[in-house]
Amino acid sequence: MPIALPQAQVLPTGEAATYAEWFACLAEPVRVKLLHAVATSPQGITVGALTEIVGTSQSTTSHHVRKLADVGFVHVRKEGTATIVTVNAACCAGLPHAADAVMGLLAPRPCCPDNLPAEVTVRALEPGDWRAVRRIYGEGIATGIATFETTVPSRATLDAKWLPEHRWVAEIDGEVVAWTAASPVSTRDCYSGVAETSVYVADGHRGRGVGKALLYKQVMAADAAGLWTLQTSVFTENRAGIALHHAAGYRTVGIRERIAQRDGTWHDTVFLERRSPVD
Repeated sequence: MPIALPQAQVLPTGEAATYAEWFACLAEPVRVKLLHAVATSPQGITVGALTEIVGTSQSTTSHHVRKLADVGFVHVRKEGTATIVTVNAACCAGLPHAADAVMGLLAPRPCCPDNLPAEVTVRALEPGDWRAVRRIYGEGIATGIATFETTVPSRATLDAKWLPEHRWVAEIDGEVVAWTAASPVSTRDCYSGVAETSVYVADGHRGRGVGKALLYKQVMAADAAGLWTLQTSVFTENRAGIALHHAAGYRTVGIRERIAQRDGTWHDTVFLERRSPVD
């Protein structure tokens, strides 16, 4: 009897052509080194400095930088006599997404890390927390890469928007230092188990595992409550936010190019979602 093999998935032709162009550009080791140097220089780096890093002539470096710019991996601008190269933030998420798509790895990720910070306590949001929640929201707005909002929504607006059982705050030594919340994506019954999530960590407390502790609570509670999909959009520049969600079991679905403007500037966002493992 013949063995029945699972049917292979087919990558759309347009995506395959785009990804092939990206990978072809990176087939040259010098370009890989250049892209790494640029990506690890958030404020930009001069062609002269790149020349010293890769050990090639300035004309050779400029040639490879142009190739990277043509594909869209980097941006190039002039400042006086210097040429400044900056990474295209969209490629920081788009390139890993391309590799995952080609290798068939765009599946739900496991959740969650168990090495949560002991000093962080996560609990349900209480009425007395609103002042801190709105202050932290404002600190997120100030980063320029957390939200398209430019002013903090009112308590009434947030209270009406957020699901009552899916609002959490994180405390350190009794101080509220972060929050996360989920909002329904639609009023239609068929989407009753789908929610859009947000997470904000106060200035001075980022990078300490606070967000990780919050998202752990968020996804565990969502699973228990029967929410089958959590989704969120993160600015492509917000690489820490993308990594945080990946660690909580979210997967990258795609890049939403020029999805909206903030202060007159178009931004791309990474669209992520987490599918509950609970049947």
